Amino acid sequence: MKIDFLADTNILINLLEGDKRLIPYTEKLFAVSFVSEIELLGMPDITPSQIKISKSLLNECVLIPYSDEIKAIAIALKQKRKITLPDALIAATGIQYNIPILTFDKGFSKIPGISLLLLE
Repeated sequence: MKIDFLADTNILINLLEGDKRLIPYTEKLFAVSFVSEIELLGMPDITPSQIKISKSLLNECVLIPYSDEIKAIAIALKQKRKITLPDALIAATGIQYNIPILTFDKGFSKIPGISLLLLE
Protein backbone atom coordinates (compact mmCIF):
# COMPACT_ATOMS: atom_id res chain seq x y z
CA MET A 1 0.00 0.00 0.00
CA LYS A 2 1.56 3.26 -1.16
CA ILE A 3 0.37 6.32 0.71
CA ASP A 4 0.39 9.36 -1.59
CA PHE A 5 0.64 12.05 1.10
CA LEU A 6 0.17 12.96 4.74
CA ALA A 7 -2.62 15.52 5.07
CA ASP A 8 -1.98 18.39 7.47
CA THR A 9 -4.90 19.35 9.69
CA ASN A 10 -5.66 22.43 7.59
CA ILE A 11 -6.22 20.17 4.57
CA LEU A 12 -8.81 18.16 6.51
CA ILE A 13 -10.57 21.32 7.68
CA ASN A 14 -10.66 22.71 4.14
CA LEU A 15 -11.96 19.37 2.81
CA LEU A 16 -14.78 19.46 5.35
CA GLU A 17 -15.56 23.04 4.32
CA GLY A 18 -15.90 21.92 0.69
CA ASP A 19 -12.72 23.45 -0.77
CA LYS A 20 -12.99 22.41 -4.42
CA ARG A 21 -9.21 22.77 -4.95
CA LEU A 22 -8.80 19.58 -2.92
CA ILE A 23 -11.10 17.36 -5.00
CA PRO A 24 -8.21 15.82 -7.02
CA TYR A 25 -6.50 14.81 -3.77
CA THR A 26 -9.54 12.93 -2.50
CA GLU A 27 -8.97 10.29 -5.18
CA LYS A 28 -5.59 9.40 -3.68
CA LEU A 29 -4.68 7.28 -0.67
CA PHE A 30 -3.66 9.61 2.11
CA ALA A 31 -2.70 9.41 5.73
CA VAL A 32 -3.26 11.60 8.74
CA SER A 33 -1.26 11.89 11.91
CA PHE A 34 -2.78 11.14 15.29
CA VAL A 35 -2.16 14.85 15.93
CA SER A 36 -4.53 15.88 13.15
CA GLU A 37 -7.17 13.55 14.55
CA ILE A 38 -6.84 15.26 17.95
CA GLU A 39 -6.86 18.76 16.41
CA LEU A 40 -9.85 18.02 14.19
CA LEU A 41 -12.02 16.32 16.81
CA GLY A 42 -10.85 18.61 19.62
CA MET A 43 -11.94 21.86 18.00
CA PRO A 44 -13.74 24.19 20.41
CA ASP A 45 -17.54 24.17 20.11
CA ILE A 46 -17.56 21.20 17.71
CA THR A 47 -21.08 19.84 17.35
CA PRO A 48 -22.05 16.15 17.45
CA SER A 49 -22.89 16.40 13.74
CA GLN A 50 -19.44 17.84 12.95
CA ILE A 51 -17.81 15.07 15.01
CA LYS A 52 -19.70 12.45 13.01
CA ILE A 53 -18.69 14.01 9.67
CA SER A 54 -15.06 14.42 10.82
CA LYS A 55 -14.89 10.81 11.99
CA SER A 56 -16.29 9.69 8.64
CA LEU A 57 -13.49 11.58 6.85
CA LEU A 58 -10.86 10.16 9.21
CA ASN A 59 -12.16 6.63 8.56
CA GLU A 60 -11.30 7.13 4.87
CA CYS A 61 -7.66 7.87 5.73
CA VAL A 62 -4.75 5.83 6.97
CA LEU A 63 -4.26 6.91 10.58
CA ILE A 64 -0.62 6.98 11.67
CA PRO A 65 -0.33 6.52 15.43
CA TYR A 66 2.17 7.94 17.88
CA SER A 67 5.53 6.16 18.12
CA ASP A 68 8.82 6.61 19.93
CA GLU A 69 10.50 7.23 16.55
CA ILE A 70 8.13 10.09 15.76
CA LYS A 71 8.70 11.50 19.24
CA ALA A 72 12.50 11.44 18.80
CA ILE A 73 12.33 13.19 15.42
CA ALA A 74 9.88 15.79 16.77
CA ILE A 75 12.20 16.52 19.70
CA ALA A 76 15.12 17.03 17.31
CA LEU A 77 13.02 19.36 15.15
CA LYS A 78 11.92 21.38 18.19
CA GLN A 79 15.55 21.70 19.32
CA LYS A 80 16.63 23.13 15.95
CA ARG A 81 13.62 25.17 14.83
CA LYS A 82 10.97 27.42 16.26
CA ILE A 83 8.00 25.19 15.47
CA THR A 84 4.75 24.33 17.19
CA LEU A 85 4.46 20.92 18.78
CA PRO A 86 1.64 19.77 16.44
CA ASP A 87 3.64 20.82 13.37
CA ALA A 88 6.77 19.13 14.74
CA LEU A 89 4.84 15.89 15.25
CA ILE A 90 3.25 16.02 11.79
CA ALA A 91 6.62 16.82 10.17
CA ALA A 92 8.25 14.01 12.15
CA THR A 93 5.56 11.62 10.92
CA GLY A 94 6.26 12.59 7.31
CA ILE A 95 9.99 12.15 7.86
CA GLN A 96 9.66 8.82 9.67
CA TYR A 97 7.47 7.28 6.97
CA ASN A 98 8.97 9.20 4.02
CA ILE A 99 5.56 10.56 3.03
CA PRO A 100 5.11 14.01 1.44
CA ILE A 101 3.09 16.43 3.58
CA LEU A 102 0.16 18.19 1.89
CA THR A 103 -0.50 21.53 3.56
CA PHE A 104 -1.42 25.18 3.16
CA ASP A 105 1.06 26.07 5.94
CA LYS A 106 4.19 27.75 4.52
CA GLY A 107 5.96 27.16 7.85
CA PHE A 108 6.61 23.57 6.83
CA SER A 109 8.88 24.82 4.03
CA LYS A 110 11.46 25.79 6.65
CA ILE A 111 11.76 22.25 7.99
CA PRO A 112 14.64 20.24 6.57
CA GLY A 113 14.18 16.61 5.65
CA ILE A 114 10.53 16.70 4.61
CA SER A 115 8.94 16.27 1.23
CA LEU A 116 6.34 19.00 0.88
CA LEU A 117 3.28 19.54 -1.29
CA LEU A 118 2.52 23.18 -0.49
CA LEU A 119 -0.82 24.53 -1.68
CA GLU A 120 -1.69 28.20 -1.88
